[in-house]
Amino acid sequence: MAVKRVPDGFHRVTPHLTVKNAAQMIEFYKKAFGAVEKGRAPGPDGKTIMHAAIQIGDSIVFLNDEFPEMGAFSPVTTKSGSTVTIHLYVEDADKQFQQAVAAGAEVVMPIGDQFWGDRYGMVKDPSGHTWSIGSHMEDLSPDQIKERMGKAMCG
Repeated sequence: MAVKRVPDGFHRVTPHLTVKNAAQMIEFYKKAFGAVEKGRAPGPDGKTIMHAAIQIGDSIVFLNDEFPEMGAFSPVTTKSGSTVTIHLYVEDADKQFQQAVAAGAEVVMPIGDQFWGDRYGMVKDPSGHTWSIGSHMEDLSPDQIKERMGKAMCG
């Protein structure tokens, strides 16, 4: 039997986050986004997490503690902010947004109806990663989106 090059349960792209205190962040992701821990491998010291996998909805996210000797730093440590936003499409964006905030996420962009047809907002997790949360509310043509964008950007 041939080995699958993309294992069952995975998509072509899998986000992989470096975080400060991975064990605490796994608990945060459980509370904020309903994550399910799929597994973890301890680091050489037995305290850090060298690799973990969580599942949010139908998607897997990898994460690990910082390993400076390997160049793995979280945005919190580098103070540079994250250059990546992880987007979650959910059934009820308002509910998911409030759940994340209640778990300790910081509001980056309040949730609201957006010109492209989504109910959408953004939060930052305690490790400094940005998550956008949205529910698709309307199917719009490119012309409708362009018109709404003009109104949204120009007042």
